[in-house]
Amino acid sequence: MSLSWRSSATNRRPAQPADTPKYPGPIHPGLNPDPNPKPLLHFLAFLLIIFLGLLQFLPASHFRDPSDPLRNWVPFSSQPFPPPPPTVKLAVDEDDGMIHIVSWMQCLDLKALAVFTNSTLSSSRYPDLLHFHFFTPQGDKDKVSFYKLKVLFPHSNIELHGQEEVKEVIQRASSGVEHASLNLEEIAPFIIPSVHQSLIKFIYVSPNTILMGRIEELTGMDLTAHAVAAAEDCSKRLNSYVNSDVLDAIQRSASKPWISVTPYEKDACMPDLSLLLIDGKKLEEFLEIFIWWSKVLNLSDRSSERNPAIALALYNRYLKLSDSWLVKEPAAPVDVTEKSMIIHYDGPKIVCSGFGNDSVSRSSHGNSWVKFLPATSNQILGS
Repeated sequence: MSLSWRSSATNRRPAQPADTPKYPGPIHPGLNPDPNPKPLLHFLAFLLIIFLGLLQFLPASHFRDPSDPLRNWVPFSSQPFPPPPPTVKLAVDEDDGMIHIVSWMQCLDLKALAVFTNSTLSSSRYPDLLHFHFFTPQGDKDKVSFYKLKVLFPHSNIELHGQEEVKEVIQRASSGVEHASLNLEEIAPFIIPSVHQSLIKFIYVSPNTILMGRIEELTGMDLTAHAVAAAEDCSKRLNSYVNSDVLDAIQRSASKPWISVTPYEKDACMPDLSLLLIDGKKLEEFLEIFIWWSKVLNLSDRSSERNPAIALALYNRYLKLSDSWLVKEPAAPVDVTEKSMIIHYDGPKIVCSGFGNDSVSRSSHGNSWVKFLPATSNQILGS
C-alpha cells in the first residue's frame, strides 16, 4: 500500500484560468501606439552622425580672440598656425652664425680664464656655436698659452688677440685726459668693434666671472635703437661718483647733443660693465662722448673703481637686462645665487703690477670656481 503526501494548502489553491493573457494590454488605451520609423530615416541619421564626426578633422577657419570682450569670431590668416617667433636666436653674427664672446685681461691668468671658459661651455646648450675672443697682452704671439687652452678645450673655438691696436686708438683719442683715470678693461669693449671689423655684434664678459646661465639666451634680445645692453647695479648710484651740483651746472651750460634734455637722476643705478651686449654699428660716437665727459668731470683724481663717464655716456642709451644677469658674489644667500646667471670668480687671482705679473692669492676665497676647473688643468697650467 503506497501513501502520497500533499500539503493541504496546495490542495486548497485555486487553479488559474488557462486563457488569462500574460500582458493584459496598454495602461492607457486612449493613446496612439508608438510610431515605427522608416528604415530610410535610420540610414540618414547614421550618415549625419558620420558627417559631423568627419567635420572634426577639418582645420579651424575662425577663432575667438580672448582679449575681445564681445568674443567675435575672427578668421585665420592664410597660414592658420604660423610658427611662434623663436625665443633664442642662435647667431649674434649674421655672417657666420656664431655667438662671439669677447673678454679683456690686463694680465694673463690662465686658471681664471679656464674656469670662465669651462663654465660658459658647460652651461650652454650649444657649445659648438660659441666663439671665444680673448684679448691678452701678448695676444696670438703667446703660442704656449694658446696651446694650453686648446689642450684643455680641444673642440672649442678660441682665439687670442693682442691689445696694442685698441690701446693706440684710446690713447690717440684721449689726449688731454689723465691716463691714470682710464681703466682699459672698462673702455675696451666699446672700442673693439672699430678696430676689429669682424667683431661687430658680440657679448662681452669679464673673464673674472663664472657663467651659471645659458649665454645664448641673450642673443634673442632685440637691441632696437640701442647699441648696448647691460644689467643695472643699484648697489652703486650715480651720485656716489659725481657731484650733483657739478652735473646740474654742466647740463645748464654745455650744449652737446648727448646731454640729457631732462634732469639727470642723481641716484640712478650704474650699469654693470661685467656683461654687455654690443652692436658695434651703433657705437660711432661713444669714444668721443666718453672722452668729453672724462675731461669735463676732471676725473684725474678719481680713486673709485667705477668710471662715471661711461655711465653718463650710456645714460638713457642702453637696454636694461634682467637682474638675473647682474654679476653677484658667490657668498650671497643660496636663493639669490641660484637665480643669478653669473657670479664673480672666487678663486686665486693674478693681479697686474708695473713690474710684471705677481701671483697674489686672496686671503680667503670660495669654492664655486673649483667645480668649473677642468680636471687636467693643474697638470697643464701648473698648480
